[in-house]
Amino acid sequence: MNISLDSSLLVTDVQARAVNVPLEHPVRTSVGVVATAPLVLIDLYTNQGVVGHAYVFTYTPLALRATRRMLLTLGGVLKGQPLAPVDLDHLLAQRLRLLGRTGIALMASAGLDMAAWDALAKARGVPLVELLGGSRRAIEAYDSHSMDGRELGMARAEGAMRQGFRAIKTKIGYATLAEDLAIVRALRGVVGNDMQLLVDYNQGLSAPEAVRRIRALEDEGIGWVEEPTLQEDYAGHARIREKVRLPIQMGENWCGPDEMAKALQAGACDLAMPDAMKIGGVTGWLRAAALAQAHGVPMSSHIFQEVSVHLLAVTPTRHLLERMDLAAPVLAQPLAFENGTATAPAEPGTGIGWNEEAVRQYLV
Repeated sequence: MNISLDSSLLVTDVQARAVNVPLEHPVRTSVGVVATAPLVLIDLYTNQGVVGHAYVFTYTPLALRATRRMLLTLGGVLKGQPLAPVDLDHLLAQRLRLLGRTGIALMASAGLDMAAWDALAKARGVPLVELLGGSRRAIEAYDSHSMDGRELGMARAEGAMRQGFRAIKTKIGYATLAEDLAIVRALRGVVGNDMQLLVDYNQGLSAPEAVRRIRALEDEGIGWVEEPTLQEDYAGHARIREKVRLPIQMGENWCGPDEMAKALQAGACDLAMPDAMKIGGVTGWLRAAALAQAHGVPMSSHIFQEVSVHLLAVTPTRHLLERMDLAAPVLAQPLAFENGTATAPAEPGTGIGWNEEAVRQYLV
């Protein structure tokens, strides 16, 4: 499509559709199970025929209707505005200042931000990573698994090895420390000593119990321990970090760069892994990446792999891309992984587009 950039590129409409997508493996954690991927798919239209695509993940189907309604309402605020994502982010922040840009309002704002950046990159005829001033490069990824138990956990670990991944993550926080250790040792027996083994407690422990369990894991070759206690307890994370030798990872639940700044100032973590949606979309991620650079903290991604592969390429302290295919069933072209890495697609935008037949099948 030949886009004229002489005239103003304006947002003309926003549409949103709710889908509930099946998962090959339900995401089992110590605090609950995500059985499906409830997503709201976003289409942001412009006056020059460019359409930006993005999606948000609501974790529970209960939030699909409210999130879709919020997206449509906030999308209406953007109609007639120039397609300038940073300016649009500022506009939404202003409109939501008295209410507060948290929860569903934050998710919707971030989804619109990601769709706007996708549309702008398409209008410029470049992949998002190049619009942001970077270049397409292979980003090392880890295969993200669940609290799968011994048999399935070992099978998934073997599968990740066959696909060339050099790191996997498993969720622990079983009823006893002995069970945690048994799973970790079983997986280590499968992957050997050359693969990184990462663990995630999903906020399931008290701070004292986290210290006890992490100390027991210190000789198991663990690459990081993620969210050992309540994510908002930055002081608790800092106390844990002071008493253990393993790196502490957190960030998927930071709602905006301000929360990330507070966590880093509290010394809550050694590593950071923002979620592209909760951190505020592309615009929020860029601010988070600057914080990580200023604090010298390696920064990984949490889900949203299609956008994150672009964002990590321009992140100064980039670390690992999380591979978890939540949206693959409704994507026209899911992100490809090769030898444990992923590279941003060469086509303009983020590479997100819809498999309309699948969308119709899973439409809520």
